[in-house]
Amino acid sequence: MNKIQMTTPLVEMDGDEMTRILWALIKEKLIEPFVDLKTEYYDLGLLHRNETEDRITVDAANAAVKYGVAVKCATITPNKQRMEEYPQLTQMWKSPNGTIRSIMDGTVFRTPILIDAVKPVVKNWKKPITVARHAYGDVYKAVELQTDEPGECFLTFKGESGQIKEVPIQKVGGGAVFQGQHNLEKSIRAFAHSCFQFALDTKKDLWFSTKDTISKVYDGFFKQIFDEVYPVYEERFKENGITYFYTLIDDAAARVIRSSGGFIWACKNYDGDVMSDLISTAFGSLAMMTSVLVSPDGKYEYEAAHGTVTRHYYRYLKGEKTSTNPVATIFAWTGALKKRGELDKLPDLVAFGNALEQAVLDTLNGGIMTGDLALLAECEVTKVDTWQFIDAVAERLQAAL
Repeated sequence: MNKIQMTTPLVEMDGDEMTRILWALIKEKLIEPFVDLKTEYYDLGLLHRNETEDRITVDAANAAVKYGVAVKCATITPNKQRMEEYPQLTQMWKSPNGTIRSIMDGTVFRTPILIDAVKPVVKNWKKPITVARHAYGDVYKAVELQTDEPGECFLTFKGESGQIKEVPIQKVGGGAVFQGQHNLEKSIRAFAHSCFQFALDTKKDLWFSTKDTISKVYDGFFKQIFDEVYPVYEERFKENGITYFYTLIDDAAARVIRSSGGFIWACKNYDGDVMSDLISTAFGSLAMMTSVLVSPDGKYEYEAAHGTVTRHYYRYLKGEKTSTNPVATIFAWTGALKKRGELDKLPDLVAFGNALEQAVLDTLNGGIMTGDLALLAECEVTKVDTWQFIDAVAERLQAAL
C-alpha cells in the first residue's frame, strides 16, 4: 500500500528507559509501515540532556512552538537516587516537562482511555473525567531554604520603580524549612482561556477549584482571573449547553466522586498533578491516560501521562520480555498525527490516527491485554507481553486499512 504523506513535520521528543523502548517499537510496527513519517527529532534522554546542559530541552520546546504539534516520550527528572544510578550526571536537571510547559505556556489536559472490560473503581463513573492542569509555577518553580538556627524569614518584593513590599513569613526558634512560590498573571489568564476554549471544543462542562478560603491572595488571584475571563465565553457556553462553576478543591473532590463523569476539572499545577493520577488509577490504569499540552495560541504537545516505567526497564536489560502497557504512548502518537492532519488538511492522516486508536481498543476489548489491565478486566483475558500486544494491534490495523 502507498504510505500516507505528511507535509509539515511533527516535533519528536524521545525519552528514557522502558518508554524509550516502547517509542521505537511503536514507530517501527504501528506508524512507519503506513505513514511516510516526517519528524524533527530531539533526544531528551537524560544522558543527552546532561551532555547538552539541557539546551536540547529548550530547543525542543521552541521547535514545538515553531511547528505547532509535538509528541513526547516519558523522561526522567533526576533526584538523589537517580544521581546514584547515573553517576555521569553533572547536576539534578530540572523537569523537562516543566521547561517545555513554561516555554509553551500551556495547559495540560489529561483524559482516561476507557474500555468495556475494565470498570472504574467509582461505580457511578460512566464517562471520562478530563483534568486540566495549569502548567506553570507553584511548587515546580519554587525556591527553598533550610535553616538550622533561630531567626525570622521574610518575603520581599523590590519593584522596578524602587517600591519595596515585605511581609514576615515566620519567626522560628530553631531549625526550619521555607519555600517561596510564584505565578504570573499572564500565565493564569492563558490557563483560563485554554480551559474555557477546550470546554467549548469538547462541549463539556468546566469545573475550576482552588483553596481561596485559606490562600486568600494567591489562590484568590486565580479565582479572580477566571471570573474576569469567563464573560468572554459565557454566551458560547449557553449556546452549547455547557456550564462553568467554581468551588473549593475539597468540595470538588467530593463532587467528583459523586458524579457520573464527562466534565473538565481545572486545577492548579500540583493539584492537577495529583488528581490526574488519582483519576486515571480509579478509571483503571495510569498507562491508560492521554495527556496534551495546549497553549492559548493553538500549539499542541502530546505525551503519555505516566513515567518511564523504571522497574520494567531493568527487567528488560536482563533480557526479560515485560508486559508494559503501551496504550497511552500509542495515543500520544495518534493525537499528534491527527492534530497534524487536521491543521494541514490531510484527512488520510486523521483517518489513520483514528484507525490506530480503534485497533488498540478492539485489541483490548477482545481480551488481549498487558498485565496491568489483565488484573482488572471483567472478561476472559489473554495476558501478553508488550511485543505480542503491539503485534496484535498491528494485525488489526493492517486489516482495517
